[in-house]
Formats: sequence, C-alpha cells, structure tokens
Amino acid sequence: MQQMIRDPEQLFKRLGLDIAARPELTGALKQFPLRVTEAFVAKMQTGNWNDPLLLQVLPQTQETEPQPDFIDDPLAELDANPAPGLIHKYHGRVLLITSSACAVHCRYCFRRNFPYSDNNPSQKDWQQALDYIAEHPEIHEVILSGGDPLATSDDYLDKLIGRIANIPHVATLRIHTRLPLVLPARITPDLLNVLTKHRLHTVMVIHCNHANELDNASADALKSLRDANIHLLNQTVLLKDINDRAEILIKLSRRLFETGVMPYYLHVLDKVRGASHFDVSEATAQALMREVLASLPGYLVPRLVREDPHASSKRPLALL
Repeated sequence: MQQMIRDPEQLFKRLGLDIAARPELTGALKQFPLRVTEAFVAKMQTGNWNDPLLLQVLPQTQETEPQPDFIDDPLAELDANPAPGLIHKYHGRVLLITSSACAVHCRYCFRRNFPYSDNNPSQKDWQQALDYIAEHPEIHEVILSGGDPLATSDDYLDKLIGRIANIPHVATLRIHTRLPLVLPARITPDLLNVLTKHRLHTVMVIHCNHANELDNASADALKSLRDANIHLLNQTVLLKDINDRAEILIKLSRRLFETGVMPYYLHVLDKVRGASHFDVSEATAQALMREVLASLPGYLVPRLVREDPHASSKRPLALL
C-alpha cells in the first residue's frame, strides 16, 4: 500500500506511455486521485493506452464534463445509513464501511464521491453500529466493504470480526475486496487465521472485470483462501471498451472457475458522477449475456443485475 503509484507521470513512465500525448487527463485527478498498486500495473501491457486494466484506473477528460443522470450517491446509500459506518438496505444483512482506503482507485467506483469522513469509525466507535446489529435479530449476515476491508490491519480485522461473532444471530461474514487481484501479497497465513478463527461462515466476493487480472500470483492467493474453506464468488462491472464483448466475459468466467471462484454478479454501471464514459446500455448488456449463456454452462454465467436506489434487492435483468 505504501508503494502504490499516485503520480500519473510515474504510471505512464512504468508503461512506456508519453504523458505529453494526453495532457488533458490530469484535470480529472482533482475530483478523484490516482491510486494503483505495482502488482496491478505489472499486469498491464506496456505502450497500450487501451489496455483493459489501465482503462479502469486511467483519469479521463469525460469525468469532468456534465453528465446528466449521473450523481454523487446513485444507490441512495446515505438514506440507509442509520449509524456511522453502517448501511442497511436489504433485509437480513447489513454492510459495514470498514475502511476508506483502497489499493486501487477504480474510476467507475460508485463510492468515488462517498463521504467517508462521516462513515469511518475507529475501533471504539464501532459500538453504535454493533448495537444496531444486536438489536435487529433478523440480521444474519454482515458484509465488510469500504474502501477495501483488507486494506486495514490484521489486528483491526481480528477485533472487529470478533465483536461481530459475539452477536448470536449473525451467521455469515461476507468480505468484498479487490486485494487478491491488485495486491495478492496481502493474503498471508496471519490474515487467513484472522478470517477463519471465528465461528462465522465466511464468504469472500472479489471484484474482477477481466481475465488479465488473474495472473499466477492472484491465482495462488485465491487458492490459499479456498484452501482455508472461504467460499469465493466474483462480481464484475460491465464497462464500455473494457469487457463489453461476449468473448471477454466468457474468457473471464472460465478463468475464474480455473482459480476456484464462481461467477456471481455482472453489474450494469451504477450511475455515479464521473463515470458516464463506462456506461453500457441495458439492451446491449442483455444481448451480450444471451451470447454468454449460449456458450457457457449455466453455473458459469453470472446474474446480470442493476442495483436501484430504495429497492428491496438487486434487480435481475431478463435475457429473453
């Protein structure tokens, strides 16, 4: 994390790209800074402005242009924020904003404008959120999100998970993370011990958008998680010019399965301000998924969904 790339000139130099050719890109950094790990950059193709991994983190001029219907809080999370750091949108589960930090700033992130300063409790300040969970016996699952929950220390995670496990009606811990892909060295024996020592059933949802993200180091990290009996799922965001072709999605599902991860969701883009250039229409998404469905067994086909504000669940998008 300390060695992540924050300077566009450093990123372009690493990739053999001439920043003078794209001087307009730096304006977008004022809205959302650049953050990317060396491990993720190492998977990018040098000299290629259109590398699908680079495009996920590359500031673009479109981010600063007017974007009708694209807003700061597209999922209305602040309307479901009953305690600092806690979001309760869906029945039976809540989400804890465990960290404001990420090892990579994805330019399409639906929380790129999220007020983390109001939702980043310290260890002692978690009590209000934990009391809320304890007072709602219908809550059976707690999701650690962020930022990235694995960007915190082992000690922090150990104490927080231990307090969650002490709530009798919570049965499942779910962790949403990109670190097995962008910083696979984070998956250590000590971390595995923290994630498995408690009584909770543990599920990890990784966020992989392209098969090129799954190199040998990431595959090894995922294997260690799987060997620790952590169930692995993947969610993908459908992104224009990155993975909006059927053959790319098919290759991704097959590569995920090779690494022991089951495809879970394919999200159409959340309409967050600054990300309109990634948007793929629902009709195009449905047509793509019909091709995917015709080429893969059903268990390798992720569910195509949109997340709507104030809805009781994610909305499946029909294919037929």
